[in-house]
Amino acid sequence: MKEGIHPNYRDVVFQDLSNGFQFVTRSCVAARDTITLDDGRTLPLYKLDTSSESHPFYTGTQKSVNDMGGRVDKFFKKFGKTAGK
Repeated sequence: MKEGIHPNYRDVVFQDLSNGFQFVTRSCVAARDTITLDDGRTLPLYKLDTSSESHPFYTGTQKSVNDMGGRVDKFFKKFGKTAGK
């Protein structure tokens, strides 16, 4: 490979700030912090606002459009169902 043109592809720890969940994967992301894992490795740390462990879609806590307290029914009563006509 040619020197100096490829990004720094290495192991990085991603940490979900909402629940502390961490996972290690390979990435080119620029990280300012580092963390020492249980196995003694010191890796770059990238902090996430949300991950699959805390996102409502993946945890099953996302509200469906049908569970919005009758707002959908109120809309259909007001404007009617025109999609089937």
